[in-house]
Amino acid sequence: MLASFLIVFREVLEAGLIVGIVMAATVGISRRGRYLAGGVVAGMLGACVVAGSIDVLAAALQGNGQDVFTAGILVLAVAMLGWHNVWMARHGREIARQMKDLGSAVESGERSLLAMAVVVAVAVLREGSEIVLFLYGIAISAKLGATALILGGLAGVAAGGAVAWLLYRGLLAIPLHRLFGVTSWLIALLAAGMAGQAAALLANDDLIPALGYQLWNTSWLLSSGSLLGRALQALVGYSDRPMGIQVLAYVVTLAALVIAGRRVARPARAAS
Repeated sequence: MLASFLIVFREVLEAGLIVGIVMAATVGISRRGRYLAGGVVAGMLGACVVAGSIDVLAAALQGNGQDVFTAGILVLAVAMLGWHNVWMARHGREIARQMKDLGSAVESGERSLLAMAVVVAVAVLREGSEIVLFLYGIAISAKLGATALILGGLAGVAAGGAVAWLLYRGLLAIPLHRLFGVTSWLIALLAAGMAGQAAALLANDDLIPALGYQLWNTSWLLSSGSLLGRALQALVGYSDRPMGIQVLAYVVTLAALVIAGRRVARPARAAS
C-alpha cells in the first residue's frame, strides 16, 4: 500500500504542478475551464486506454519503443508550451486590462487555450500512463492485492492533488500584472525541462549523440529519484546527472522561448 501511495502521489503531484501553472497562466481568457477540463478528461481517457491494454503495450514497447513514444509526447508538449508563451507575450497586457470583460476573448485566445489543453492532456496522459505501468510492475513483482493498490492509489491522488492545489492558490496570490511574467518564466522552464528529458531519452537509446553522459553529479545533494527531485524535474527540468545533449536542449529551448517572447512583446508594448 505504501509503495502505491508514494508512486501515485509523486505522479499526481507532477501532473498537478503542470496543470496548476497552466491554469494560472490562462487567467482572464474566456472559457478556459472548458478547454482545460477537456484536456484533463482526454488525458485520463488516454491513461485508461493504456490501463486496458497494458499487456499489449508491455510487449509492443519493449526495447526503445517506450522511450521514443515518451520523447515524442514531450516534444509535442514543448511545442504547445512555446506557442502559448509567445501568445501571452503579445496579449498578456491586453488581458490584464480587460479582466472585467471576460466574455470578449479574441479568437487567438481560444487557439492558445487549445494549445494549453493539449499540454494538460499530455501531462495527465504521461503521468497516468506511468502510474499504470509502475503499479502493474509492483503488482507482478510484489504480488500485492487489488485492495492495497487501490487504497494506496486513492490516498496518493488526494495528497498529490492537495499539494498541487496549494501551489495554484499561491500563484493566484501574485498580482495580475506580475502573474503573466511569473507564469511565462515557469512555462519556459517547463518546456526547457521537457526538451531536455526528450533529448536524454533519445540519447539513452543512441538515437542522437549524448555529448557526454554525466556533466556533473549532484545526487549527493538532491537525487532526481527523491520526491523533491522529481518535483523540481517536473517544474524546471532538474537532473542530478545530466547528459551534454540534455543540457544543450534545455539551454537552446529556454533561450529560444525567452528571445521569441521578448521580440513579440516589443511591438505589443510599442503599440500600446
